[in-house]
Formats: sequence, C-alpha cells, structure tokens
Amino acid sequence: MPAGLMEGKRALVFGVANKNSIAWAIARALDAAGAQLAIAYQNERLGERVRKLVPELRQQPLLLECDVSFDEQVEAAFATVARHWDRLDVLVHSLAYAPKEALENPFIETTRDDFRIALDVSAYSLVALARAARPLMTAGGAILTMTYYGAQKAVPNYNVMGVAKAALEACVRYLAADLGPQGIRVNAISAGPINTLAARGVRNLTDFIKTHAERSAMKRNITQEDVAYAALFLASDLAASITGEVLFVDAGYNMMGV
Repeated sequence: MPAGLMEGKRALVFGVANKNSIAWAIARALDAAGAQLAIAYQNERLGERVRKLVPELRQQPLLLECDVSFDEQVEAAFATVARHWDRLDVLVHSLAYAPKEALENPFIETTRDDFRIALDVSAYSLVALARAARPLMTAGGAILTMTYYGAQKAVPNYNVMGVAKAALEACVRYLAADLGPQGIRVNAISAGPINTLAARGVRNLTDFIKTHAERSAMKRNITQEDVAYAALFLASDLAASITGEVLFVDAGYNMMGV
C-alpha cells in the first residue's frame, strides 16, 4: 500500500453492506493510504453492520444514512458532509439493485416496475450523487463506480442488471464530459464475479465464479482487494488524466475469445 498516497484527501463511500462488500475493501484501501472517510449506508440495519467494521479503520469515519432512491435523503447526506468538510475529493458509488424476480425470470419477462427500479438504483443514483457532490469538489476530484461485463455481453441470469450496468457505463461517459472542465474525473471498474451480498442475487453465482477462473487469462478469480487497489489508483492523482473509462479488473477474462 503506497503510504500517504491519499493523505489530505476526503472520500465518501456508498455501498458498504458487510465485511465482504467491494465498497468496504475500497474504504479500507483509501483509509490505509491516508484519506479521511465518510461512509453512507442505506438504512439502520446496514448501519449496525458498518459500525461494527469501523474499528478496523485508521480513524473514525463520518457515518451517514442515505437511501439513494430518495432525493431528499441524498440532499441531506451531502448537507451533512458539507457541515463537516469544506470539500470532497473522492466519491465511490458501489450500488446496484434489481428485484429478485427480475434476476430469476427470463429477461423478456422483466416488468416495467422492475426495470424502473433497477435503472433507478443502479444507474440514475450515480447521476444524483455526482450532482450532489459537484459543489463540494472545489479542487476537482474523482468519482468511481462499479460495473460488470454483463453490461457489454449477454450473460446468463444477469438479465435486467446487465441493462442497468450498460446504462451506468453510459452515465460514466456523459458525466465525465460534463464534469471534466471542473477537473472532476468519472470512471468505472468492471470487476470479475465476487461472492458478495449483492452478487448472491444472481442465480448460479458459483457457476459464474467457476467459469471465470477457468476461462480468464490468468486462470484465477479476483478478490475485493484487487478491485480496491484499482480504485485507489483511479481515486489518486496518479490517474489525473484518466476519465470516462471502464477499467477491467477481471484477470483478463473480458479479452479472451473463448
């Protein structure tokens, strides 16, 4: 871990659900590199889990409850951040959701409501958070989100989440274009499958993970830490001229022909 890489930086992380969350691995990496943290959780139940993890961090983070489905909660969360910090340097969006039926049934059976919910939580929330973060990113900054290969190829059982991730990747590009003049970079990490709480909503997850290890260039799976180190790079000044990109962290799975 590069000591001091994020010293003096302030980072707000959305999406910590438990110790296996990619967002938690990113939070730990940012903390270890010297960043001051704020962590947003969806509800009090998840907040209890987050508070149990906090002692693992170098310093006490600012904790916020925020359900990104509600604009008023997003506004309130960033108002709290503004009261404690005079600026924000990094925003991490590690959020995705689709109703269970939308992941279990064939894609063609996706209902209007399930489609709307998946796109709202998984893609539009990045727009809402970026808009709220912009006034605080007075010295420029980095916005990161998490995507998956199912945004670009039809992956069995990924269904409406693949469509939502495709929308998310398009949002990255348009936000990068809008925010670039302010020195705010927007990028996505496309991670290989990891056994997280969110990923378990996809049917046959264990088959995904097994196939990934068999077919990836490096013949292995990835870990939360692999993603966290890539996120640390994109969040830091080392990536000062990188924006609008999707960085694959998948042991080379995406570039293999068979």
